[in-house]
Amino acid sequence: MLKKLKQKTLSANDYVYVFIKWLIFATITGSLSGAVISLLRICISYATEFRTAHSIIILLLPFAGLLIVFIYKICKMENNSGTNNVIRSARNEETVPFRLAPLIFFATVLTHLFGGSVGRTGAALQIGGSIGELSKKIFKLEKEDANIIIMCSMSAVFSALFGTPLTATFFALEVIAVGVIQYSAFIPCLLASVLAYKITLLFGIDPGVYALASVPQLHLISFFKTIAVAIICAAVSIVFCVGIFGTEKTMKKYFKNPYIRVFVGGTVIAALTFALGTTDYNGTGAEVINAAVEGGKAVPYAFALKILFTVITIGAGFKGGEILPALFIGATLGCTLGGVFHLDTGFAAALGMVSMFCGVVNCPIAAVFFSVELFGSDGIVLFATAAAVSYLMSGYYGLYSSQKIEYSKLGTDYVDVYTKRKY
Repeated sequence: MLKKLKQKTLSANDYVYVFIKWLIFATITGSLSGAVISLLRICISYATEFRTAHSIIILLLPFAGLLIVFIYKICKMENNSGTNNVIRSARNEETVPFRLAPLIFFATVLTHLFGGSVGRTGAALQIGGSIGELSKKIFKLEKEDANIIIMCSMSAVFSALFGTPLTATFFALEVIAVGVIQYSAFIPCLLASVLAYKITLLFGIDPGVYALASVPQLHLISFFKTIAVAIICAAVSIVFCVGIFGTEKTMKKYFKNPYIRVFVGGTVIAALTFALGTTDYNGTGAEVINAAVEGGKAVPYAFALKILFTVITIGAGFKGGEILPALFIGATLGCTLGGVFHLDTGFAAALGMVSMFCGVVNCPIAAVFFSVELFGSDGIVLFATAAAVSYLMSGYYGLYSSQKIEYSKLGTDYVDVYTKRKY
């Protein structure tokens, strides 16, 4: 009896120790990530404001690209695989050099300043990976804890970017290995996400919640219209992922020199911008997303142009992220489909964002939380339906080639394959 009681006491002590350990590590990681990403968001905001007021500087995008390639080359980081490197580090397959953090920070701000069509998520995840790698070394973590600290930092930076701590938590839990969730990382990721989010509020950053004008009631008509929107968005998510991979591969084939490649890509983006007579497709396109979701208005072909701008920008070698462009594509495509299917266009834009998000990252639970944290709980069943359909219909494609699909999307088979980025 006494022996059993002693074993239970030791077991309880273990739980307390682990909880306190991750409370400390998550506090440090979340606070640091929140501060750095807040600074990144502020810098990108200033860069965007300056570019909007002086759009002529987009002509200098090719030269900004030359500077980015040069800096990466002298720092011996020209072959770094970006976010894929971070995902592999969460499986202890690679390490993330800490010098990547200032490099990607500077390169992303520069790309936004001169009008590249990118987001911020890729940069944030790479910064988070660098912070996680530094934490591994400082705390001298074992293999299992090292994996968790990387996931912890990934969730923290995602939360700081979007103001969505629950989404960020499950994004980190799902994106590493689709179909398998490491629940031991749940508390560390959640703690870090909440702290990072709170840090952004201290910096005065708006969490970016959207107000939907109308949410349809759940009935068979709205249910099947939601499925239709999700299927189309899933198909477009495949086009987007394949487009990024294909454009990068093609540009490397015909322009082997990275300086020529980035200069040509920057020139094409600048030429397209002035030919179209609008800067809607440069940078994140946050105003276009707002107009689609809250105003229910979007140019019918805006999603196609955003795909074009983004695949050229990233394929040429500029730095940034792909998720915000994916949200732009989803919002404008969904808004357009809303008019076709006689669905409230603002709500359809929100459906498009959730569907595209799930389609490109293969994280259905995170996508459901994404809908709640951005648009509220009204219509959650329809949003969950969109996420589920998009997850299935997007197949094994994704933005991150190092992401593993552990279990089949079609059944219970263990497949253990990497996501595809080409047909």
